[in-house]
Amino acid sequence: MLPDLSSLRIAASDLNGRMRGKRLPADFMRKVENGAVRMPLSVLNVDIWGADIDNNPLVFETGDRDGYMQPTGRGAVPMPWLSDDAYLMPATMLKEDQTPFEGDPRRALERVLERYTAKGWEVRAAAEMEFYLVDDSGETPVQVKNPRTGRALVGANILSLAELDAFEPFFNSLYRACDMMDIPAQTAISEVGTGQFEIDINHREAMEAADNAWLFKTMVKGIARQHNMAATFMPKPFAGDAGTGLHVHFSVVDADGNNVFDDGSEEGNDTLRHAVAGCLEAMRASTLVFAPHGPSYDRIVPGEHAPISVCWGYENRTAAIRIPAGPPAGRRIEHRIAGGDTNIYLHLAAVLGAAIDGIERKATPPAPITGNAYEGAHPELVTNWNDAIDLFENDPLIAQIFHPRLIENLVMTKRQELRLLADIPPEDHWMTYLETV
Repeated sequence: MLPDLSSLRIAASDLNGRMRGKRLPADFMRKVENGAVRMPLSVLNVDIWGADIDNNPLVFETGDRDGYMQPTGRGAVPMPWLSDDAYLMPATMLKEDQTPFEGDPRRALERVLERYTAKGWEVRAAAEMEFYLVDDSGETPVQVKNPRTGRALVGANILSLAELDAFEPFFNSLYRACDMMDIPAQTAISEVGTGQFEIDINHREAMEAADNAWLFKTMVKGIARQHNMAATFMPKPFAGDAGTGLHVHFSVVDADGNNVFDDGSEEGNDTLRHAVAGCLEAMRASTLVFAPHGPSYDRIVPGEHAPISVCWGYENRTAAIRIPAGPPAGRRIEHRIAGGDTNIYLHLAAVLGAAIDGIERKATPPAPITGNAYEGAHPELVTNWNDAIDLFENDPLIAQIFHPRLIENLVMTKRQELRLLADIPPEDHWMTYLETV
């Protein structure tokens, strides 16, 4: 039993990365820890508004059967944006027979990581979390005001310490919350957009890194509300401003702790290139994971600091995949495609699943690019939602990475969202996505 615990929540991630679960009395802690809390399996397969998916076999065909919410092993974490004694137990879903529910996005990542474990390898991953602080007190969101002056921020202020300092109380609260939740937050910077910031979360074992990013999103939104703002991970909250991405970095170490991408050179070895090739080959078919919502595609346009083509390069931020410079022992891959609205579990599953597939097939990538990727003749990402759904559903590489149940569930979810979003005026889309992604 946690000391002075007054409220407890248990939650798992749905396909959109939203927390789904229950609020429980404090004396339910033992029941929660023993995995005895039940919830319908279909809850992880609702749409962005939280509604059941039409004709979903998880609902009526199975009698809307329950599963069990199994704690992930992280333990209960505080929720300081609510109160000092509110806690959250992160969970994953099991079926009635205690086997994993394959429609759980966290399980999708677990399945991929099992392929690395079978080789005696461990994946280390880190995430760059970009978000906007916005003022949504009026009828539409606008650029956030400078807390010191009360005036709206104007224009880009890239890596400005003055801009960070203006939001010092917010960032102090954010870092305190990260410490309390054991989220290894590192550098904070002001980004390209007006009121846009980035927090880097330090590398950890890949599942822990995904859990950190998932918790971080909810935490930032809660802390922002404490400071009379909204935080959003929408990929393009303001049409004339920069998009919001979620870049991931990953490396792979063997049982002795050696980086399997390192051969002592600046370029890395064949294993690195095989992994890059796998990521490139699966990239177009994975677009639905990297850009899961209608407004996601507002970000995938030329010249907006978001990669739009399938290519890779060394120390090149215009490429979809970048190999950062640095000591050879730290050689890693940066995957730069996804928007801030991605589900981190599906995101890492797609990236790491593609990488291990390329390694196992000894796939060969094209030559790395130099210069501006926006000006090159490279294959392009899928640029509309409907095509991305179709490609994800039918591509054989996706079938190698994801379980058929998850593919079916995600496709049904996105087709329903596509249909329903068409009835909402574009100027009102923010009401759906501001704090849900």
